[in-house]
Amino acid sequence: MIINKMFKLFINSFFLYSFLTCSSFAGSEFNQWLKKFKIRAINSGISDTVVTEVMSQAKFLPKVIEYDRYQPEFYEDTFTYIKKRSSNRKIKEGLKLYNKEKSIIETVEKDFAVEKELLLALMGIETNFGKYLGKMDIISSLATLSFDKRRSEFFTEELLILLRLVDKKIIDRDILYGSWAGAFGNFQFMPRTIRNYAIDYNKNKTIELKKIEDSFASAANYLKTIGWKRNEPCFFEIELKETIPKKYLNSSARNIKNKKSVSFLKKYIKNFDELNINNNLKAAIIIPDKDIIPGAETLSPAFIIFENYEKILNWNRSLRFALAVCTLKESFKNEI
Repeated sequence: MIINKMFKLFINSFFLYSFLTCSSFAGSEFNQWLKKFKIRAINSGISDTVVTEVMSQAKFLPKVIEYDRYQPEFYEDTFTYIKKRSSNRKIKEGLKLYNKEKSIIETVEKDFAVEKELLLALMGIETNFGKYLGKMDIISSLATLSFDKRRSEFFTEELLILLRLVDKKIIDRDILYGSWAGAFGNFQFMPRTIRNYAIDYNKNKTIELKKIEDSFASAANYLKTIGWKRNEPCFFEIELKETIPKKYLNSSARNIKNKKSVSFLKKYIKNFDELNINNNLKAAIIIPDKDIIPGAETLSPAFIIFENYEKILNWNRSLRFALAVCTLKESFKNEI
């Protein structure tokens, strides 16, 4: 497995190097692509003025391709990952924001029935409470990824959605700076997520996802819409018995399999009696280190997860991300 990963990394790195060293050629090809894209955008119903003004500033960004392909091959074990993202410093910064914006945060919590602690946790992990929103030109980032063939159609659609939002004056083009992948605002919404879930909570006719009112309400609206259940658990850390069949062990966030009732799974959990879990809940078991950390034990660490945990996976398909969010959420719950 490790050899295969190293070989894949070598091959990918070779093609990345070849691609980036030909960036001038790629830039020329990008300009040709851009002309065709503008025609497609206008034909889709976006105004000629918006397409011309916005896309005339789009540039090919080689760094975006590098980020997309080959992020550093460095993996932290689950407990290190969680600890860094739910540190005392993170808790203190979240409490500071909460105390400053208490009125609006609690109003959002009441309106959408989504815990304020969860919203704080997501914002804290996504952007360190708005301190790291990203500085990339989102139009150029999305255009670069649209031009690139790896996930061209996905990012082309994201770019078209964003242009429609600008055309309808829902989003201000002048503030579109964010992550290399085109995510934007305090909670890092992609254009599709903005279109489907973002709301103008303060009714000023513009969705402002870098401001507390609209960003918190939009995040809460998203979570409520996808089925987050207030005051239900995310996960418990468990100790597994050797007798558990492998088919009940999930190591990928892409497809959580073999969900069973807690009453069925409890016979494989050594420390079940120490946990306060409703027997009727639907659950699954994850082993997040197995496919990431070389030499990791199969049965440890292990967690039993529930429906709310999977809602966080809708936000970010990472087993450890969801564990960190729910851990930070509980930390805030103990402090607020």
